[in-house]
Amino acid sequence: MAAKQAEQALVERWRDVLALHARTQCEIDRALHRHGLCGSDFEVLDILAQGGGRGGCSYRVQEISERVHLTQSALSRLIARLERDGLLERGTCAEDRRGVRVSLTRKGRALHGEVLPVHRAVLARMLPEH
Repeated sequence: MAAKQAEQALVERWRDVLALHARTQCEIDRALHRHGLCGSDFEVLDILAQGGGRGGCSYRVQEISERVHLTQSALSRLIARLERDGLLERGTCAEDRRGVRVSLTRKGRALHGEVLPVHRAVLARMLPEH
């Protein structure tokens, strides 16, 4: 009986995590919508703004895919859309000509700076410290 209760508690904790993620993602999407972004868009901009990729201010698409929870094809579509919107640019990877590096444009950096406090405020509201 105790094992069954422990298992049920584990499942309930998992469902609580999923519910918190879903609520937080919805709030992020809602807050960023007025800036023309969704949460996934912001995650990519935020990763690029943090720099630290081997190129300093750019990342290989593969490096971004390791940090965001999107399929490779969904990430490729997102990057193409952000590029069309003038927020990032793609270039050839010097160390591997088949690779693609992505970096923020001036417009992308400005938009990231504008929405960063909005994003962080949602996180602070939705994920209070216990």
